[in-house]
Amino acid sequence: MLNLKHPQRGMSLVELAVGLLIVGILLALAAPSYTGWIQNTKIRTTSEAILNGLQLARTEAVRRNTRIRFQLTDTILAGCANSTSGANWVVSFDDPTNLCANALLTDATDAGDILASPAPRMIQRRPAAEGSTGITVLADQAVIVFNGLGRVVPIPGATININISNPAAGACAAVGGGGPMRCMRVTVSTGGQIRLCDPARTGTDPVAC
Repeated sequence: MLNLKHPQRGMSLVELAVGLLIVGILLALAAPSYTGWIQNTKIRTTSEAILNGLQLARTEAVRRNTRIRFQLTDTILAGCANSTSGANWVVSFDDPTNLCANALLTDATDAGDILASPAPRMIQRRPAAEGSTGITVLADQAVIVFNGLGRVVPIPGATININISNPAAGACAAVGGGGPMRCMRVTVSTGGQIRLCDPARTGTDPVAC
């Protein structure tokens, strides 16, 4: 007795077109949310980078028992200057103005030997272009110096705030409303404690400012 095989039926052109249409609609619906997520991620990346730079400066100050500077700069190239709106940052012993392109210190370098380690004796630097283009930074002051006890010197009159936003992508979220951007703030207390917080959160929320 012959065993007849059932013919395999493929996808018709109409079915393929309907499937592509559904996928296109889903992508169109998801695109705004995905774009917003990308723009908020840029804010978070810059905020965490500044937080890490400040923590590095404080840690190195305590470890080396000396004063270490964290400074926001307009660029990390030669000719750089400190800037309260700079998204680049440098951690160093000395003022890096016009010296941001100099070599970094290495583990083999004696930072106490001025001849072997000329100014600004940079420990680390970060350009704003590393994953966070288009972000706006606004700080109460461009330079924050930590001493060997991890405290800010000179002692500031109030907590130092560094606000990070993305105005090109939208306004910052606010308590009870605001725009689509989850803007962040890095704070440095008068005692030297460093913290990342969200100005749009309130009450007992652990990430509220």
